[in-house]
Amino acid sequence: MGTVIPSAEEMFRITGGAAPSEMNPWFNFLKLLERSAKVMGLDTGYYKILATPKRILEVQLPVKMDDGRIEVFVGWRVQHNDARGPCKGGIRYHPAVNEDEVKALAAWMSIKTAVVDIPYGGAKGGIRVDPHKLSPNELERLTRRFAWAIAPIIGVDRDIPAPDVYTSPREMAWIYDTYSQIVGYPEPGVITGKPLELGGSEGRKEATARGLQYTVEEAIKVLNIDPKKATAAVQGYGNAGYFSAKFMHELGMKVVAVSDSRGAIYNPDGLDPDAVLKHKKETGSVKDFPGATNIDPDPRVGNAKLLELDVDVLIPAAIENVITKENVDKIKAKIVAEAANGPTTPEADLVLHEKGILVIPDVLANAGGVTVSYFEWVQARTREWWDIETVRQKLRVRMTKSFRDIYNLHREKNIDMRTAAYWLAIDRIVAAMRLRGIWP
Repeated sequence: MGTVIPSAEEMFRITGGAAPSEMNPWFNFLKLLERSAKVMGLDTGYYKILATPKRILEVQLPVKMDDGRIEVFVGWRVQHNDARGPCKGGIRYHPAVNEDEVKALAAWMSIKTAVVDIPYGGAKGGIRVDPHKLSPNELERLTRRFAWAIAPIIGVDRDIPAPDVYTSPREMAWIYDTYSQIVGYPEPGVITGKPLELGGSEGRKEATARGLQYTVEEAIKVLNIDPKKATAAVQGYGNAGYFSAKFMHELGMKVVAVSDSRGAIYNPDGLDPDAVLKHKKETGSVKDFPGATNIDPDPRVGNAKLLELDVDVLIPAAIENVITKENVDKIKAKIVAEAANGPTTPEADLVLHEKGILVIPDVLANAGGVTVSYFEWVQARTREWWDIETVRQKLRVRMTKSFRDIYNLHREKNIDMRTAAYWLAIDRIVAAMRLRGIWP
């Protein structure tokens, strides 16, 4: 068996990455994979499999716009690994989407599904588009065109998409209908994150933050933090950010700061998450919330000062690469719970570990979303739907066990929490690949 692990730089060149840098998500995944593989003594062959996506589909998407002209968009569906089951991962619409980002997100999904031990592999999809510039009719035509283009490689036992950045149950309904029209029968199991009326699951909207809540509860137990005396800050105030703030508030914490892309607010006496959401809906931003102080926004990360506040729990819930080697020394939180994908770079991650800050890595902290997606898939296949308390109870069991497994490995091996999470996930994926064999 091979024992020499090729470097992340070498695998990046082999897999056709654009430019290796701290801000390239695919390069960051490869660095995390290399670090974990070396620590656990992974066989070189399996390392190379995990460092190479199984399938990358790039599609051209001509769309007739409302004014009659034709625009051409580019989309991707990347399937990273399916050793443990059908691929699973969301679809994002964003003007900055590129192949490296989608590859990284697909690979993180492979790790994430293995971390919480659900029988899936990892995939991700994306379209390079600013959805805010399209009408609802144009968005529907684009979505259905994309569903048609990726239909040959998705399916209830093959690859199950879901919502992600700037997509919602509405787009999932269009994909569900398009795929069903192609195959000739209704297939609600082909997509998750659907409206309840079309076979969606109770608890799906809150799932990412609810799973994060359960892991934070375990983290404050091991650190002996009283939630009634704790403080929290949330960077990003979309779906994951709002619900994260709401659930920390329900635990008794003071949510002292929140931010969005246009600004941030701070109140040492605590903020009411629902009142802040109402203000955001009315004004378009959390800034200028009555009774709170505005903090000058950083246009890239929402707010840099918020990340540096002296709080017990810091929740990055926006974009990638917001905690970097440039600002990691200023992080003062006791717990960093990553609601976003890839908010901490690999270099910064090691510094947080050295500082004694407990990181609940994204592949665990935000895995509530894919876990409840799995529940939705199970319900769609059995045509039996559960109430929200059943969903929450099943989610708590999986998230709590996963946290404990990772925390115990982190303590046993004296490694950071992210490496422990990767170790656990890679062990499970490689076990499946060994048992299945390499064929033909």
